[in-house]
Amino acid sequence: MSNVRIFAVVLVGLLALSHPVAATDGGGSGDSLSALARPDLERSEIIDIGDNLQMTLALSQPVPWRIFTLDDPARLVVDFNAVDWSGQDMQAILFSDYVSEVLTGPFLNDWTRLVLRLSRPMALETAALVTGAEDGGATLKVQMRTVDHETFAASAIAPPGAVIAGAPVTDLPPPRARQRGGRPLVVVLDPGHGGIDPGADAEGVIEAHVMLRFAKDLRGVLEETGRFRVVLTRESDVFVPLEERVTVARMARADVFLSLHADALAEGRASGATVYTLSQEASDEASRVLAERHDRADLLAGLDLSDQDDVIAGVLMDMARRNTTPRADRLAGKLVAGLAERTGDLHKRPRLRAGFSVLKAPDIPSALIELGFLSSAHDRARLTDPQWRHLAAMGIRDGLLQWAREDAAEAELLRQ
Repeated sequence: MSNVRIFAVVLVGLLALSHPVAATDGGGSGDSLSALARPDLERSEIIDIGDNLQMTLALSQPVPWRIFTLDDPARLVVDFNAVDWSGQDMQAILFSDYVSEVLTGPFLNDWTRLVLRLSRPMALETAALVTGAEDGGATLKVQMRTVDHETFAASAIAPPGAVIAGAPVTDLPPPRARQRGGRPLVVVLDPGHGGIDPGADAEGVIEAHVMLRFAKDLRGVLEETGRFRVVLTRESDVFVPLEERVTVARMARADVFLSLHADALAEGRASGATVYTLSQEASDEASRVLAERHDRADLLAGLDLSDQDDVIAGVLMDMARRNTTPRADRLAGKLVAGLAERTGDLHKRPRLRAGFSVLKAPDIPSALIELGFLSSAHDRARLTDPQWRHLAAMGIRDGLLQWAREDAAEAELLRQ
């Protein structure tokens, strides 16, 4: 039996070998594995033992792995090359007051990630992947102890390649002058989620994939009119940090920013399309939960930008929003009208507000469209139907055209 004990904050272990080999670049010998490892939740648990936290994670086979902690917020991160988390309810093994949330998902270069969001600072004491079981499986055992925040912060260090950072932005172009109908409208479409953050998943339908497909369809519908130039925040199944999505809109000098989603809530709680605009106070509890779920995605990448406004001084942002907020509200109203006319599939409250981070650009009229809910069989059937998606795209096009005409007319009046 091979038993490797770790007394450091950062580790990469390669347990497929008779003698584990350390590596700091996240690489390893995972290529020799014939299939992804699977967790065995019946033999796994996350529990408290006094002031200590103990995690036992049973796997179907040993895999390369690394473990470390990150701060702000405090979390434990374990990367594997690779574990298939699909269909696994990791909350089912959580019996700890020291952990508020368990997140899993694909990461980069065939690695996958497990994140425990800690409710208090805790330092790694031991971590070991025990191999040699008769069934070929392996068991990861981790123990952590409570420490003060200063001690935790000093040891919370990610190994190279373990954290995704947004591309540094130096010189943002000046905002585009408000459109008056004399040029194509620049629309930035933001297909929600992607990469390590697949979003909602119901009956094999994955939000990130459906929204990327819809965004590309919508781009075609908009560009056919000759009235729009369209930019996507992502063109493939990749992770884009929240802040960088807004930066893409700024770099494109966007007139409009539309974030596209199809979330999941408890069965029967929601169906139909909803259009959101920014508000620090959510319209209802479901809106607040959705905003938190969208914003927490950056935790998987090792960063958390959900509390960051997009780097403009508060007074200037407030001044900009006095102009932008009513324009965004009118935009949302037109989108609701267009979707209603073309599809009729609207939520019982189709106009809501919530604190979605991607809507925080103060100088760009922005809206978030929940095109439907994957937790609803009715919505799921429509979201996977190309004909329905085309109707929805035409509804959004109609709303944008109507908004653009009225917005340009208002701009002319303000200029006089």
